[in-house]
Amino acid sequence: MDGAMPGGTGHRSRLSVRVRRQDGTVVVAPVGELDHHTADVLRSPLEEAVRDGCERLVVDCSGLEFCDSTGLNVLLSARLEVEAAGGGVHLAGMRPAVARVFEITGAGAVFTVHGTVGDALSELPGV
Repeated sequence: MDGAMPGGTGHRSRLSVRVRRQDGTVVVAPVGELDHHTADVLRSPLEEAVRDGCERLVVDCSGLEFCDSTGLNVLLSARLEVEAAGGGVHLAGMRPAVARVFEITGAGAVFTVHGTVGDALSELPGV
């Protein structure tokens, strides 16, 4: 499951996703623009993490330059699936433009948000 998933060509190349396991947690790091053209690039590794039984998921948003409502829905769907399995999704390192989307929509209230991935990993239960 470790490795990079390039976005491919065209619109999809505006987003890449790196996935790694650290201390029993799956860390997913999207880089670029998360929108209706690129949402599947992030959706796939999140769904794979859920299928693999991931209960602790950290999304490293530090490389995310933009997120629209479609991207937000991808994250919210992953949150619902991981929580249904008894786990949680944590967001880390949000840039101001992305944090603003979460603030405006109220989605920030349903995620635990951390300053950095290191903060998220150290604050997760069972780590």
